[in-house]
Amino acid sequence: MRELDMDTQMFFWEHQNAVELYRCLEELLYDIFPVVNKRVQKTQITFLNKHVFACVSFARVKRKAELPDGYLVLTLGLPYPLDSERLAVKSEPYPGRWTHHFVISRKEELDDEMITWIREAYAFAEMK
Repeated sequence: MRELDMDTQMFFWEHQNAVELYRCLEELLYDIFPVVNKRVQKTQITFLNKHVFACVSFARVKRKAELPDGYLVLTLGLPYPLDSERLAVKSEPYPGRWTHHFVISRKEELDDEMITWIREAYAFAEMK
């Protein structure tokens, strides 16, 4: 596994129980895609090719009591709305772009279905 850079380590300073889950996601993204750029910000880690295709945060997309320990919120942008029980929140910030938020708490949730959605988000960001 890759070492986490200092900015990423600082992002997880108060969320140490989510670090290993994040490592799995980051490794997956770097293994699958030919171009992945990462930008660590105060409230999220953004993954880009030409444009943003995924973000990781600790956004409150559910009531605090409903959020598991060691969770991440994975946000994907797609050209259509998903219909899945796995989805916490979706919105259409502007026509033809749907933002989807997933609460991920176990690496098993980074399964084939989620990878398919991540691939679609990557392709969507590349063509904008």
